[in-house]
Amino acid sequence: MISGGAEGVGGAASEIFALEGANIAIVDIQSEAGEARAEAIRQNNGNAFFVRADVSSADQVGAAVAEINQRFDDHIDILFNHAGTVIIKPFLETTESEWDRLMNINVKSMFLMTQAVLPSMLSHGKGAIVNTSSISAVAGTPMEVLYCTTKGACHMFTRAIATEYRDKGIRCNAVCPGFIRTAHGIRELKELQDYGVDVTEQDICRLQGRICEPEEVANVALFLASDDASFVNGETLFVDNGMLVQT
Repeated sequence: MISGGAEGVGGAASEIFALEGANIAIVDIQSEAGEARAEAIRQNNGNAFFVRADVSSADQVGAAVAEINQRFDDHIDILFNHAGTVIIKPFLETTESEWDRLMNINVKSMFLMTQAVLPSMLSHGKGAIVNTSSISAVAGTPMEVLYCTTKGACHMFTRAIATEYRDKGIRCNAVCPGFIRTAHGIRELKELQDYGVDVTEQDICRLQGRICEPEEVANVALFLASDDASFVNGETLFVDNGMLVQT
């Protein structure tokens, strides 16, 4: 099950996981894009379907997971918590409603999705959860106080879930990208530039060599979800081409 699986990194993950033989449930708020992604996977001989849900809503998550459990015979063994967004503006101009919105989408959604899926994983004694975090969890950037805070929460959520459920066969890890060539990533760069933050193409090349492609993040998520990572648990794996090690 992939939240935010219609486009960007989530869309790439839906296709890459399907190519490896996974049965894919795409959960997203974007109905047209989600249906199109599922159809593209089926056209490529994969198995995928789309369920529309706002993953920051407990009722909608519950309904989506119930439908997926019915189709998957109550056996969701991989959860990729990818859904998320960003708000870019000066901290003192940030509103309480924006704080609540970003916390709901980036943090509460992980809580709701994980809590809904864990019972099935526990009943089978095995499961893998991958969360999408960011370099922003550990590298503060101006105009992104809210976003950085949500991704810091993602790191600790990942570690705490891994600690609590390790001995029950559940692994939980996070993939932490740098700047990515997605609609979300390009919007982030443009809005940061509008505020005078140094993230031009030349700056990106200096920081991380080049911009990251969505498939490069999706492939890392695939590894973390797979049995090849059977002894990797509670990790936050950075996909930033050496950006952070230079700081």
